[in-house]
Amino acid sequence: MEMDVYHKLLENGIRPSTQRLAIMNFLLTHPTHPTVDEVYQGLCNEIKTLSRTTVYNTLRMFAEKNLAQMITINEHHVCYDGCISPHKHFYCNHCGHVFDIFDDTSAKLPKEMNIDGHKVLETQVYYRGICKNCLNNTAGQNSN
Repeated sequence: MEMDVYHKLLENGIRPSTQRLAIMNFLLTHPTHPTVDEVYQGLCNEIKTLSRTTVYNTLRMFAEKNLAQMITINEHHVCYDGCISPHKHFYCNHCGHVFDIFDDTSAKLPKEMNIDGHKVLETQVYYRGICKNCLNNTAGQNSN
């Protein structure tokens, strides 16, 4: 995977530094929609020179180059997804987890289109609610 990531960065005009390779590998191997801080915490022991600013700037660059998705849940919660194939997200209001939704309509999400003369470069769909784990936990607590 390391060589694939290396070439993917090069193909997108990004110099594949040790830090950038590690951040991209982290995204691809942790499909948990990590935040900047979670990526930093996951890599800081391995890369002593890594800073939160570097992680922030690198993830934003990956999103701008369409190598990752930046998912803005609210002004205090932004996470990143290394999976760029068309899919939706579900955000649980109880536990805060973000889940990938791959359904029949996900493949039909347009990558680029024009709407009323505006050029759409990206489409993101995410749902908010209560995930099945939290629903099951709540149901279990109510039955006791």
